[in-house]
Amino acid sequence: MLKLSGKNIIKLSVNNVVREVAVRPSDILAEVLRNQLGLTGTKIGCENGDCGVCTVLVDNLPVKSCLMLAVEAVGHEITTIEGLSDTPVQNAFIEKNAFQCGFCTPGFIMVCRSLLNNHPDPDDYTVESWLQSNLCRCTSYQEIKEAVKKAKDLR
Repeated sequence: MLKLSGKNIIKLSVNNVVREVAVRPSDILAEVLRNQLGLTGTKIGCENGDCGVCTVLVDNLPVKSCLMLAVEAVGHEITTIEGLSDTPVQNAFIEKNAFQCGFCTPGFIMVCRSLLNNHPDPDDYTVESWLQSNLCRCTSYQEIKEAVKKAKDLR
């Protein structure tokens, strides 16, 4: 078991690059990504795991980074929205206007990317089940569901 106190240097593999950061044992992954690594595409919203705006992929599975300690991410591959530039999912969100203010969009894109990686041809029920982990207050989920279908076709 890893015992930490004070500030510790850890290595995080983020978007296929290993980076060293100094963290306290209580530092959450979302804050480390934003404040130390400058990856501000990962948003912080509710800070209790309800909204999903902080979603990143950890070993290709969606994780709410406000609920994960940075030290828990050691030895895992973290993917942020910055690691998905010009991907079919992002392009589908643009084409289908699956955003309004954009605050929740990175979290939705991360969930959709993992959804399509794990279920290449998801049915409507599976899409809806996966999208329940994130909240959007600006738009209907219809455009987001259409973006998932479009991304599936672009793959």
